[in-house]
Amino acid sequence: MNDRRRNRGRVLAGLAIAAIGACTHAPSPPGTGVVDPGVRGGAPGSGGPLPGLTADELSFFTDGRARFLDVEAVTGTANNGLGPRFNSNQCAACHTQPDIGGTSPVPNPTIGVATLNGARNNIPWFIVKNGPIREARFKKNPDGTPDGGVHALFVITGRSDAPGCNIAQPDFMPAGDPLTGRGGNPNIIFRIPTPLFGAGLIEAIPDSAILANKSASMPLKEALGIRGPPNAHISGTANTTANDGTITRFGWKAQNKSLLLFAAEAYNVEMGVTNELFPQERHERL
Repeated sequence: MNDRRRNRGRVLAGLAIAAIGACTHAPSPPGTGVVDPGVRGGAPGSGGPLPGLTADELSFFTDGRARFLDVEAVTGTANNGLGPRFNSNQCAACHTQPDIGGTSPVPNPTIGVATLNGARNNIPWFIVKNGPIREARFKKNPDGTPDGGVHALFVITGRSDAPGCNIAQPDFMPAGDPLTGRGGNPNIIFRIPTPLFGAGLIEAIPDSAILANKSASMPLKEALGIRGPPNAHISGTANTTANDGTITRFGWKAQNKSLLLFAAEAYNVEMGVTNELFPQERHERL
């Protein structure tokens, strides 16, 4: 396994800083509850650069978008460094609906990745052609202690660009309903890709604005069914970084403060790419 420590966090950060989703819905009348308007028709209103960017900012966005489309390999000309355990080999594989930076597309691209270049992975029971891309977390370790970590779907065993590697794929059995993901192994919980549109704008929101918005117009928000604290590990308490006390805001538990950290973690967890912020190979923890 060669060392793949490179600063790839700026790639996702560059794309997310410039991208924004243009999605508007009319609010529900007071007292009627929240109504899902369904999928919006027409062309995507997201995925492109914000208007009014400087030449440098647009170049940053364009470079980030191109790297977001890179297909990682274990070895080769680019030598980008697909890790020993991974969920896919490209950022855009999980983030391309309705445009680059979105959520998982149909058909599910991870099925083809499972056996790409001779890999000998089995398709997990919860990964189906017309179903969502799913990330699997195990609730507990084999000894019963809490786990909660991501267990990558695939390994590089058998790939032509990874001679000599022999790593066991995780055991996701017994199977449940393939489409809904329900039933089956009770130790597995799933996550699906979330859109990245506007993440750069979220990073730019001051903590004071987040806390002020929580408290503003409470009667109106209550009538519309809008409630809740900033995302937190402890209910009712904003999740803050121990470094400077600011509110963190990226990740399923709002565990990451910045897009740089968020992107570096995604490279390591989802594609096994080591970098300056996450220098260890994924298989070292298993």
